[in-house]
Amino acid sequence: MQTPLWTPSAERIAATRLEAFRNFANQRHALALADYPALHAWSIEDRPAFWQAIVDFFDVRFHQPPRSVLEEGETMPSAHWFPGATLNFAEHLLRRRDDHPALVAIGEDGSREQLSYAELAAHVAGLQRSLEAAGIGPGDRVAAFMPNTWQTAVGMLATTSLGATWSSCSPDFGTQGVVDRFGQIEPKVLIAAAGFRYAGNNTDLTGKLNEILERLPSLQQLIVVPYSNPAVTAEVFQTSARVTLWQDSYRPGGEPHFQPVPFEQPLYILYSSGTTGVPKCIVHGTGGVLLQHLKELGLHTDLRADDCLFYYTTCGWMMWNWLVSGLALGATLVLFDGSPFQPGPERLMDLIDAEGISIFGTSAKFLAALEKAGVRPGASHRLERLRTILSTGSPLSHESFEFVYREIKADLCLSSISGGTDIVSCFALGNPVLPVWRGELQCKGLGMAVEVWNDAGQPVHGEKGELVCTRHFPSMPVGFWNDPDGAKFHAAYFETFPGIWAHGDYAEETGHGGLVIHGRSDAVLNPGGVRIGTAEIYRQVEKVPEVLESIAIGQDWAGDVRVVLFVRLRDGVALDEPLQERIREVIRRNTTSRHVPAKIVAVSDIPRTISGKIVELAVRNVVHGRPVKNTDALANPEALEHFRNRRELAD
Repeated sequence: MQTPLWTPSAERIAATRLEAFRNFANQRHALALADYPALHAWSIEDRPAFWQAIVDFFDVRFHQPPRSVLEEGETMPSAHWFPGATLNFAEHLLRRRDDHPALVAIGEDGSREQLSYAELAAHVAGLQRSLEAAGIGPGDRVAAFMPNTWQTAVGMLATTSLGATWSSCSPDFGTQGVVDRFGQIEPKVLIAAAGFRYAGNNTDLTGKLNEILERLPSLQQLIVVPYSNPAVTAEVFQTSARVTLWQDSYRPGGEPHFQPVPFEQPLYILYSSGTTGVPKCIVHGTGGVLLQHLKELGLHTDLRADDCLFYYTTCGWMMWNWLVSGLALGATLVLFDGSPFQPGPERLMDLIDAEGISIFGTSAKFLAALEKAGVRPGASHRLERLRTILSTGSPLSHESFEFVYREIKADLCLSSISGGTDIVSCFALGNPVLPVWRGELQCKGLGMAVEVWNDAGQPVHGEKGELVCTRHFPSMPVGFWNDPDGAKFHAAYFETFPGIWAHGDYAEETGHGGLVIHGRSDAVLNPGGVRIGTAEIYRQVEKVPEVLESIAIGQDWAGDVRVVLFVRLRDGVALDEPLQERIREVIRRNTTSRHVPAKIVAVSDIPRTISGKIVELAVRNVVHGRPVKNTDALANPEALEHFRNRRELAD
């Protein structure tokens, strides 16, 4: 009989903010919510009371009070949350003003810079004055082409303090990828790094920046952060916009002021991956992001003011937006820029010890890579303060769950979380008061009416189906940029099941109240008419030590679909018949015969998005001779060539 990998102690549960919130809700509303399932059910059944409780529990401060909590029509999307209210996002992230560390920025080269909460506010005040002088105010866009360092966070806070809208890309994006994004939103100001470091290489960005500037006619000011290119001068940039170096663009000091904006005022513009066309510009509202992040960080992650929070991310992934909201809880954030394997696979484990990280966020791919590399952090590192590990980006395999508890630390909450850019938050995530079960996301998020539906639109349990959300939630996007009638927005989420948010994940509810994500719905394999999630195959292939990573697609064949598995092998390993048969046997023994690939093909690289997600659809298109519309969305577009015209797939 299956047993949990970890169960929180009664003392640990009693000390959580989630338990305090349950008691708060019970007392305020004369309820008797005995446990998390009861709390979640109430958060869905009485959403106005729940979200008002979030506002009050976290002391969200409205400049102008709302006339109600929620006004909505009969079907989604038709909600207005806290109508009439005004607030400011940055104000809530800059409440703390003491000498406690706010940001610790660490570079791949070992550089370390630290800002206290008081120093952070002084930098924001200085840059705010500079942006005001450039005419930035509500409705204007400020964009950043930046690594994950403290200047990026200051830029976001200064922008949003003025009620303007922030959007960012990481410096590993290609020229076209940046233009495809920023060109649509027409920023007035661009904050950009002149160079960046990754995997031991220092890349000069001045040439790429000049290519980008040529195609951003809306730009009025460029602020250049020298970063890894300290000798850069403003004169090398060819643009009609005003150009200043970061250190010359403002003087820190004074107090920032905060422009009140409506609850739905655009705060962030994030982007779809862009692998099937020009990226969609997803607009997120101020109040919805704040409330959702307070709930997820404060309750589901149990982030406290004395915690040190880390997430391995770039500024081109929504986890950066999620990470920086940790400032609203008064915690210390560790920002890391560079390769997590430079100079070796222990780099981030070293960081946990050096900075006293208590909540460590990463990707499923990273944890699998640690295991493949033979790293045993529990034996080599202290990890004294570490009490939570978060994982996202792709489904976390059963084996990676077991690796964490066996080789990293036995007493911690391992939270696999899932949501995305579309909601800049999570549908299912961690929970400090619940057990951790192999392969499962612990729970549905509070206030999120998450279900799994079959093709007929009926809720199912213990069966695979579409992950949906049946009721409005505050972090639903305001809409898409340049989509005045909402047609593109509606088509993206509400066409599969009219009036219901269909997220595009292939999922399953478990008997523990948790979820298993089996992959993206559009990448589901369909041999013989049976739907198979790619994550079911990857989980088994990860058990084969010779295989570093894999990607599975469905190839149209003889009037049906056959499963094709591409594998990247360890150096010196050949894909011979015995290895192929061993891979097939592992899959067959632990899944079904339909999961077993008809073809197994070796490749030297697997294409990924900038945020590290493998791109099954792009590979499928290449295999079928169809174009991949936007290779600039990929971190390694050259990898697609390994899949083109493979003779192994011709018979």
